[in-house]
Amino acid sequence: MSGHSKWSTIKRAKGVADAKRGQIFTRHAKNIELAAREGGGDPTMNATLAGAIESAKADNFPKENIERAIKKGIGALEGQKIEEKVYEGYAPGGVALLIRALTDNPTRTIANVRHLLAKNGGKIAESGSVIFQFEKRGIITLAENSEATEMAAIEAGAADLEPAGEFLIVKTEPTQLMAVRRKLAEQNLKIESAELNFEPTSEVKIEDAETARKILKLIEALEEDDDIDSVAANFDIEESLLAE
Repeated sequence: MSGHSKWSTIKRAKGVADAKRGQIFTRHAKNIELAAREGGGDPTMNATLAGAIESAKADNFPKENIERAIKKGIGALEGQKIEEKVYEGYAPGGVALLIRALTDNPTRTIANVRHLLAKNGGKIAESGSVIFQFEKRGIITLAENSEATEMAAIEAGAADLEPAGEFLIVKTEPTQLMAVRRKLAEQNLKIESAELNFEPTSEVKIEDAETARKILKLIEALEEDDDIDSVAANFDIEESLLAE
């Protein structure tokens, strides 16, 4: 598993995400609300909002919930303000972590992040010490992995491709995410999600099975926290290692 996006996609295929649909819906609502607050409530004029809506629809997020989240974002409905926070840390084996949170209580969230890191063999990092090892990319997950799908993705403007079991991960430049997504949709390809996320510029090769398990256990613990939206990591773990 080269990179966390691939591992997350395979985990999703195994149904882990479906088992936590309530938590996923909460995250979609937060992302839509934040996007609307920062860029306005019109998805035709706000690419970030459009991407958040499409990702939510892929998880069958109800239309009325989307509309409610947009109204909260533009101030048409009252509610606690959601903030985006990015925390930096390390997992076992020297693996770098970028932890993106959407929270209405940053004090609570950083305390939880520190606790989960310490409990699972990781540690918080100073601001700026990890983020330079990542770059923001557009990540589109297609529910099909074939030579024809790869050709379609290349023609649509993909910057890179990464097979993930029955899925294909299409990577784009951040500004090209929605354009590539639109071209893929025009070819009737099933899009599971389309989002901006962090990708590592280099990876740490993990060759010890126990360390690999500790890394994945820590990331799963972080992702189970209601305030954590996503975790980016720079590990490279062979799938065969986890079978040992």
